Amino acid sequence: MADLLRRFWNYFFVEPWQRIDRENRAFLAREESRCVDGKVVWVLLTAGVVLTLQAYLDSYHDWIVGLLRLLGLDRAGARFDAFMTDPEDARLKGYVYWALFSFATYVFLPCLVILFVFRERVRDYGLKPRGAFADWWIYVVLFGVMLPILFVISHNAHFQQTYPFYKIQPGQPLWPRFWVWELSYGVQFIGLEFFFRGFMVHGTKHRFGFYAIFVMTVPYCMIHFRKPMPETLGALVAGIALGFLSLKTRSIWIGTALHMSMALSMDFLCMWRQGLFS
Repeated sequence: MADLLRRFWNYFFVEPWQRIDRENRAFLAREESRCVDGKVVWVLLTAGVVLTLQAYLDSYHDWIVGLLRLLGLDRAGARFDAFMTDPEDARLKGYVYWALFSFATYVFLPCLVILFVFRERVRDYGLKPRGAFADWWIYVVLFGVMLPILFVISHNAHFQQTYPFYKIQPGQPLWPRFWVWELSYGVQFIGLEFFFRGFMVHGTKHRFGFYAIFVMTVPYCMIHFRKPMPETLGALVAGIALGFLSLKTRSIWIGTALHMSMALSMDFLCMWRQGLFS
């Protein structure tokens, strides 16, 4: 048993850390590492722009209306405003807008930087499909560990007030509105994982090595500031774990699947706690 545990420790932790450390040391040994690291500067400035846009524009569609009017598309702006403010679906549309805006800023701006500034392939930032689920058992184990924790914390009133974001009433069918929201929510997680565990981690690992995980984890924790405090503190642990998985597997997909599964489980557990399925 001791030998088995040692092999697992080496395979899961030591070997990935050594590989990341070798790659980092190889970069630092080159002459270019002594110059200003433009790539790191671009990654961190892009992160600042993305998070600023989300902080100020993620809940308001008025800027789109203003942009359309600025382009002389007054009628299109008026139609879009009427569509978003329709009383029957305004709440759902607001949440879907947030999810899609988050995805767009998380993905499109970093992709522009990767393609036109770094002149690199986007798939090298955690999006490679080949081998993405070679370590699928990690997802199963981590989800098995997290599910009982979610079960316990879903009893907390603050979590029940927070999740799901799109609230349903007793007796209200889940289809189509609730599942439209959950689909949008899932798309948002793909963007989030690409931005934090893909763009930020893989964009700075050459300079910071293993510490790129912690550079990413600080802003990742901060986007949780309006959520329950235990979740925000948990984001520190989750950020480190998902960042490590991204470096280990060179892919964000296991982390994305885990993140989406946990979010969906929390939504349903909170609804169950509130008696919506009785």
